[in-house]
Amino acid sequence: MAVKNKLKPDIVLKNFWRDNDRFADLFNGSLFHGEKILQPDMLSESDTDVSSVLKFNGHAETLGRILDVVKKSSYGIDFVILGLENQMKVHYAMPLRNMTADALIYMKEYSETVKRNKQSEPLQNDAEFLSGLRREDRLHAVVTICVYYGETAWDGPYSLLDMLDMQHIPKQLRSFVNDYKINLIQIHGSEEYRFQNSDVQDFFEIMRNIYRRDYRKIEEVYKTREISTELGLAIGAASESTVLMNEALKSRGGVMNMCTALQELENTSREKGRIEGKIEGRIEGKIEGKIEGIVKICKDFGAPQETAVEKLQKECDLTLQDARKYVKMYYL
Repeated sequence: MAVKNKLKPDIVLKNFWRDNDRFADLFNGSLFHGEKILQPDMLSESDTDVSSVLKFNGHAETLGRILDVVKKSSYGIDFVILGLENQMKVHYAMPLRNMTADALIYMKEYSETVKRNKQSEPLQNDAEFLSGLRREDRLHAVVTICVYYGETAWDGPYSLLDMLDMQHIPKQLRSFVNDYKINLIQIHGSEEYRFQNSDVQDFFEIMRNIYRRDYRKIEEVYKTREISTELGLAIGAASESTVLMNEALKSRGGVMNMCTALQELENTSREKGRIEGKIEGRIEGKIEGKIEGIVKICKDFGAPQETAVEKLQKECDLTLQDARKYVKMYYL
């Protein structure tokens, strides 16, 4: 019996990367060339809701923002906040989105620190009263990555400066415009990453080969290997393939055969192509019939050929060259 898939791809990917081993290796393999800077056992869950209330001169504004995955990585008594955002399509305001999310995380910790200070020892001077922070208070660093799952290379901005119109700004002023860069991870060109976790490595390798339509390569590697159902679901979600997600859901024992799933994907793709080809052929046939009818009506009423050309351009949205070609063909 067919499995009805009600899973949301974004939820599947959030759950996949929430695993500490995968999360740490994603950062290490993409940002640190495989060096184990993040350790899975040093990671802990953090609130993904970074919404905040901003107050300016008596006016309050609520900003809502929820990241996909947020972790804290401890280093002794200190820690770093690590964020992950899944992106299915290119977003031309991504640097601004990331900057806002990071700023909200800082604002959230700032507000918590101010609240804590009010409940502890009195602040020492006017400067501390003004900000609500003690002179020695420090916020924790935030590092956010954006994982882009698109088939084509990212063609959006990589930094805030990429989004700004700097053409007419004096050169002397440009160096004072603050920038904000995104930490982008993408499927396209991901061979350069140095992953060590098998799930993460398999995820990017299979995704690359799916986008290249190199199913033979996947079969060579995974013919005798099974992958976890969770990994299969993540690949299906990232590639937006309900076929792969359904195959993963049908698997037993927490594992699935990738070759069987890809065979189903290939069969579905062929059938889809066959149906689309039929539809396209029917549409083209109807258009051809309409063109022929217009030309013959003009001919029967003794209209000049240029009249037929003009009508084809207007009613069939043809170029001048194509319209003349059809008139020559049917005006015999």
